[in-house]
Amino acid sequence: MLHLALTGNIASGKSTVATMLATHGATIIDADRLARDAVAVGTPGLEAIVERFGARMLQADGSLDRAAMRTLVFHDPVARDALNAIVHPAVGRLRAEAVKAAESRGDRLVISDIPLLFEVGLEHAFDGVILVDSPEPLRLQRMVRDRGLSPAEAQAMIDAQWPAERKRAGADWIIDNDGSLAELQERVDALWEQLRTLPPRGPLPQRASEADTTTG
Repeated sequence: MLHLALTGNIASGKSTVATMLATHGATIIDADRLARDAVAVGTPGLEAIVERFGARMLQADGSLDRAAMRTLVFHDPVARDALNAIVHPAVGRLRAEAVKAAESRGDRLVISDIPLLFEVGLEHAFDGVILVDSPEPLRLQRMVRDRGLSPAEAQAMIDAQWPAERKRAGADWIIDNDGSLAELQERVDALWEQLRTLPPRGPLPQRASEADTTTG
């Protein structure tokens, strides 16, 4: 089994690429979904959040108030670190379980979709890294248009992540999402042709910054 990471900055189109890869036959493990499962009602993760931040972080039905939590940690680095210390280990355990299940099924290619892969230092835990990238002005435009954010809010969220140039240097494959959906599909199709011929857990090509492994 080959286990790759898929990452990309906010509004880069990473989720769309993940869907396209799943259509080709890849097994996708979604970190956002695992993060939700890690703090579902009745989990130790949610109990730890309430203990640390109080019941004000809960909605009326006892589930996590994600909007309130997001607002708090976005403006408070100490709170963000505390939340990460609760959620990240739980997500790691759930990912390990999902990978084990995929391996037991005999899945050929497993891709973990992790938005903050580089920020949390997980890039070396995988057999390779796929980066989806879009120009910052285009990502800003998408966030304002599609998410109803103000330009200032969108820019603050962009600035909270590593710049794309830093991530490109650490990626094995790069999908540039700067055109139409049809163009993106063509680039994902081309990438899939590369991925499906790779040996399981074998040596990977050189980094994209060192060899012609960039798609797009």
